Amino acid sequence: MERNLGFKERRYIEELRILTKSTALDCLIDDKFDRIIYVIKAGDMGYAIGKKGDNIRRLQGVTGRKVEMVEFAEELQEFLANIFKPAQILRFSCDDQSKKMNIVVSDKNDVGIAIGKGGCTIEKARLLIRRFYGYEIGEVFPEEGTV
Repeated sequence: MERNLGFKERRYIEELRILTKSTALDCLIDDKFDRIIYVIKAGDMGYAIGKKGDNIRRLQGVTGRKVEMVEFAEELQEFLANIFKPAQILRFSCDDQSKKMNIVVSDKNDVGIAIGKGGCTIEKARLLIRRFYGYEIGEVFPEEGTV
């Protein structure tokens, strides 16, 4: 998928690089939840977060918005797991015709975690998966047989 970065996104990526010495591959500004979502290069997540989350707090102070970070992974399954952490993603199913993707999590508790408060986590997943892979997130289901 082709991604275009505007002036604000490039500015936020540079701000992250200056403050944390880590590399962001992409940056999304989510006005709905008043946050900035960084996609961090694999292996740089520790630098980006900082000791006890200090770098995230500094970034939030500089940008005036909530900051969230997701570690990039080449494999779709791994990238999904990084987006939905701490919920445990067991598998996903994609329909190439409709470009819809359904997610299966380990139990009912993980459904709530995967959706997030007010739908913030599922919205983050929708934005990132659409941007990187061109799929739409459909529904989140618990593993069959779990109570």
